Amino acid sequence: MRLTHWSDYSLRVLMYCAACAQRAKPATISEIAEAHGISRSHLTKIVMTLSSMGLLETTRGRGGGLRLLRPAQAIVLGDVIRQTETDFTLVECFDNEHNTCRLDGYCRLKGALQQAMDSYLAVLDGVTLADLIAPMPAVGGAKSAARILLVPGLPAFGN
Repeated sequence: MRLTHWSDYSLRVLMYCAACAQRAKPATISEIAEAHGISRSHLTKIVMTLSSMGLLETTRGRGGGLRLLRPAQAIVLGDVIRQTETDFTLVECFDNEHNTCRLDGYCRLKGALQQAMDSYLAVLDGVTLADLIAPMPAVGGAKSAARILLVPGLPAFGN
């Protein structure tokens, strides 16, 4: 399965806002668009959707921006993906209305793919937004962890 750009960008917006949660100044659409090289107008639509889903609070005007409505540890990836993805029909036989497969009922592929999809979502159900922004374990010991201050696509520490 491949996530749509919509889901990918939705996760990036949420991760960026989670990384900015302790900042006095909220994240902005322009800031996120620049950090990820994504169209500002496209992100605006995504932010509106995330806001309507109850995940983001948006404030207009000077000093405005985006903040998470819930703590990052309360936002489960499986829930976000289920709400942002539009099609979980991996193969034709998943769609009873349009299925013309002649093997339907005789083939075990549908069951295997359904089990794989269920496992995929179960893994995402065990991951929170907070898990995604937690510091990565140091590869070369504590010294290398202290040197990593900039993660591409996320705000620098202290900003």
